[in-house]
Amino acid sequence: MTVKTPIAVAYGDGIGPEIMEACLHILSVAGAVIDVETIEIGEKVYQRGHAAGIAPESWETLRRTKVFYKAPIMTPQGGGFKSLNVTTRKTLGLYANVRPCVAYAPFVTTKHPAMDVVIIRENEEDLYAGIEHRQSDEVYQCLKLISRPGCEKIVRYAFEYARANGRHKVTCLTKDNIMKMTDGLFHQVFDEIAVEYPDLEHEHLIVDIGAARLADTPEAFDVLVLPNLYGDILSDVAAQLAGSIGLAGSANIGPSVAMFEAIHGTAPDIAGQNQANPSGLLLAGVMMLVHIGQTQVAACVHNAWLSTLEAGIHTTDIYQAGVSQQQVGTREFADAVIAHLGQKPTRLRAATYTSGRLPMISPPPLRAPAHRDLVGVDIFFDYEDRNPNSLAEKLQQVTQESGLELVMITNRGVKVWPHGQPETFCTDHWRCRFMAVEQSSPIAHVQIVQLLQRVIEARLEFIKIENLCMFDGQPGYSAGQGQ
Repeated sequence: MTVKTPIAVAYGDGIGPEIMEACLHILSVAGAVIDVETIEIGEKVYQRGHAAGIAPESWETLRRTKVFYKAPIMTPQGGGFKSLNVTTRKTLGLYANVRPCVAYAPFVTTKHPAMDVVIIRENEEDLYAGIEHRQSDEVYQCLKLISRPGCEKIVRYAFEYARANGRHKVTCLTKDNIMKMTDGLFHQVFDEIAVEYPDLEHEHLIVDIGAARLADTPEAFDVLVLPNLYGDILSDVAAQLAGSIGLAGSANIGPSVAMFEAIHGTAPDIAGQNQANPSGLLLAGVMMLVHIGQTQVAACVHNAWLSTLEAGIHTTDIYQAGVSQQQVGTREFADAVIAHLGQKPTRLRAATYTSGRLPMISPPPLRAPAHRDLVGVDIFFDYEDRNPNSLAEKLQQVTQESGLELVMITNRGVKVWPHGQPETFCTDHWRCRFMAVEQSSPIAHVQIVQLLQRVIEARLEFIKIENLCMFDGQPGYSAGQGQ
């Protein structure tokens, strides 16, 4: 007796239930050996008071089954609610988001018929850490967190994926000409790991020109690896360039659990009307079958879907007069795919799968930590007077005989003291940098505490501090613009 692979299934919100029902029907008829365990997530769970959109018992189901097939879900607008997609990826360590973006010309309209790009997006870090604060009356902050282990995992995954899937080039996109430390680390790790894969080409581009080239000539790209935010944006752009965002599925891979989903949303305007295209979720299901080792069924479903496209049986979103033969609804499209099981496309490239198509990456090796010296502190102030000179005068009085000296004030990152420019626009948010009077000499934490006490006594409103450290003799902090 064949043992069924347990999978957790969430029907989601909006069009989610109808496209999930269609996809599970196709997988079942195709012979997928799976045991479905349904969990409830999304809107109804939010309404029951679970701010993350998932009940505690559902986490246990996900950990036990280790495979999650998820329809689109809705995150309520406004404060107090967290995106379930982000929460799931981060809680379960689903660090790699794999999104193939393929053109299906001439059966799906596209300006780029040769496009075949895989975008591998880092899934846990970057601005999606979700750490935000209102720091003053005028200024809000969102922290961008990038770690070396996070970079190493996603970059190595991209190269392993390229090698396992017969790809030839990996392209990295960052904005390290501006964010020299965070994006700079991602770029640095990419260069370090690339040399371990001499059989693969590699290149790095600044994300703005890289995005422009992707929009203009996506055929020039093969596998792209990006930090979280850029990957989120450009994977949607790439899917639309290929023909329709409704055709794109994605895999979210972690060390023990994997999640498979369409990249589109809940489309509430057409929910329950039998109009939604289930293709993105179906192709995510194909990726799921590959992941659990049912590669023959995966190829059978994928080729039946391709054959359905070739037959001109299309849902409303991709229907085009003169190319499409029949406009169908969600259920009818699923029936058409089932009718084409066992067939292969004649014009589109047929799908073939072998095991190991979605590699699992071991945790990065432990490394000796860098030697760290505390050399200063940035203290951020909420200060209404828009004159940096008046703030500097007060702070210089505070630092007397402290062993620390005020060396710089910035406003939104631009140096405004000393020698600021009168044209610089200032808000009520100020970063003030204090360093040891004896330059490059380490300082003690107690000196910072004592300085803060003096700040309080001077009735200055400080918001937060950032310690300034040298790591193996290299600054672990950025200079101010204009410094």
